[in-house]
Amino acid sequence: MISVYHYMSVAAILFAMSTYGVLTRRNAIVIFMCIELMLNSVNLTFISLSSHLQNIDGQIFVFFVMAVAAAEAAVGLALMIAFYRNRESIDVDNINMLKW
Repeated sequence: MISVYHYMSVAAILFAMSTYGVLTRRNAIVIFMCIELMLNSVNLTFISLSSHLQNIDGQIFVFFVMAVAAAEAAVGLALMIAFYRNRESIDVDNINMLKW
């Protein structure tokens, strides 16, 4: 039987991998994907604890996190498209051009 500890372990591993990805990658799209993976690992934590505690509050909170993640992905992708049109690259080292 799979317990809440198994889900929490998987969520911790996913969060650690995505944190490593955010800190080491230079491609902005890969960084956004790692941030989405972080949000999904937190969602897994909320769902597993909500199921374990027999409380629906965690599942409702996951719904709101998913809505914010969808908006963040849409805005982030729009920024990356605009940045690529100006610089022909999506390397995060070149994003300082937004300062003017």
